[in-house]
Parts: sequence; C-alpha cells; structure tokens
Amino acid sequence: MTDNLRKGAPGSHPGAPRNNEYGPLGPGKDPVKDPMKGLRGMLNGVLIMEGISILLALLVVLKVEEGAYWTTFNWVFITVLGLAHFVMCGFQTKPWAMAVNVALQVIGLFGFAIHWSVGAVVLIFALVWAFMFHLRSSLVARMERGLLTTQHLGTD
Repeated sequence: MTDNLRKGAPGSHPGAPRNNEYGPLGPGKDPVKDPMKGLRGMLNGVLIMEGISILLALLVVLKVEEGAYWTTFNWVFITVLGLAHFVMCGFQTKPWAMAVNVALQVIGLFGFAIHWSVGAVVLIFALVWAFMFHLRSSLVARMERGLLTTQHLGTD
C-alpha cells in the first residue's frame, strides 16, 4: 500500500477510501499473511478442476453417436484446452495470468461447436470464474479499507 492510500488522501486513485471509510481499527498496514496467496491457491484449484472436466469431455466426444464427433480437430482442441489449464497453474503469480485465464474461457466457449456438453462445462466454469473475480475485487477493497484481521496483527 502506498502512503497516500494509508492516509486516505482524496484522489490517491479512483475508488480509494477516504479517512471516514476505513474500518474501526484504521487503515492498518500490509497484511502479515498475503491474502492473494490464498486466492491464487483457489484459482489453481479451479484451473485443475476445469482441466479435468474438459479432458473428461474427450469420452463424451468419443462415445456419443458412436464417435461421430471424434475428429482430429475436435480431440486436439479439447486436449490442448484441458492441458492449457494445467499449464496455467504454474503461472498464477504472473501479472498476465488473469487475462490468460479469461482467454481460456473465451476459447473454451468454442467447444459448443464441437459438442454442446463441452461448451456447457466451460460455461459452468465461466460462472465460477465470474465469482472468483468478485471474490478478488472484494478482497482488494477490504485490504484498501483496512478490514483484514492480518493488517492489524502486531500493532500497538
């Protein structure tokens, strides 16, 4: 956090809390435990679950209508998309990771062209990602207002 943000200086950035918008203990300091680390763990968990679900769609494509949807493009698309989710687990600390996560969702929606069940899996996880973005924005807002418990540990 910057000094301007701690002081609650008006105009430090859009949406920044003013002095009267801080929690009852004040702005606090940098959290003792990084809350974003826990959020990254949740993001990794969602990526792994989504990757597994997408790869399981290979069975659907193979078995539905006696393999009528089992084309080279279809199984390569599903495999690459599923593996990309696993690969992204190693990059969640990078600043561009969230943009790539969203791009994977958009690309995954093209799974409707392969079979509706592939697109449905991605659509369900797109809703999960929307909730994850809501959690992230709520966490950042609480940090800015000094409402996290770990921002007040060890203070006098």
